[in-house]
Amino acid sequence: MSRSLRKGPFVDQKLLEKVLGQRKEDKVIIKTWSRHSTISPEMVGFTFGVHNGKEFTPVYIAEDMVGHKLGEFSPTTKFHRHGGKMQRDIEAGSGVKDVAKVAPAKPAK
Repeated sequence: MSRSLRKGPFVDQKLLEKVLGQRKEDKVIIKTWSRHSTISPEMVGFTFGVHNGKEFTPVYIAEDMVGHKLGEFSPTTKFHRHGGKMQRDIEAGSGVKDVAKVAPAKPAK
């Protein structure tokens, strides 16, 4: 749910000061823990290192990202895969098919 129109979007003041103090030509990654900050038009063209709880994910801000939150572009969980017997069979079957594709064809006599 978004903030009220009276309050306006939330942008971390320290983050905004860092952005206004940098130039776009510098190509410096601005590190931030403020995942809940809204992306403003002043941030377009900068690269942010958004913390996901373990490391900083580099996020380049484009024009179509304005209005979104920084945390939307830095996932906090890593998808490994679905498990189970069915998944093992699928992976084993695809491995056999890959080997068949790599095997060279026999020359015709």
